[in-house]
Amino acid sequence: MKSGYMIFNINVKNPDNYKEYIEKVKPIAEKHGGEYIVRGGESMVIEGKWTYPRTVVIKFPSYEKAIEFYSSDEYKPIKKIRLENAESNAIIIEGA
Repeated sequence: MKSGYMIFNINVKNPDNYKEYIEKVKPIAEKHGGEYIVRGGESMVIEGKWTYPRTVVIKFPSYEKAIEFYSSDEYKPIKKIRLENAESNAIIIEGA
């Protein structure tokens, strides 16, 4: 079975409120088998446009598990915190 990845490119607009998202999202992602591979850190755009300064990559046991996490009732109120305090681009992608 191939892994599933969630990749976020994020511009945090309200860092104080966004901290609540960071604290609450990880345990929910882990409950769905998610493992944080990248959570911020130094980066350099080498091709094209990478719109926002923060990148997050979460690995799940499968593509379906990533969708399950994103669609879960547990994540909905946490996702609202992110959406209210940051701009983001996000994808779920099947990988190795």
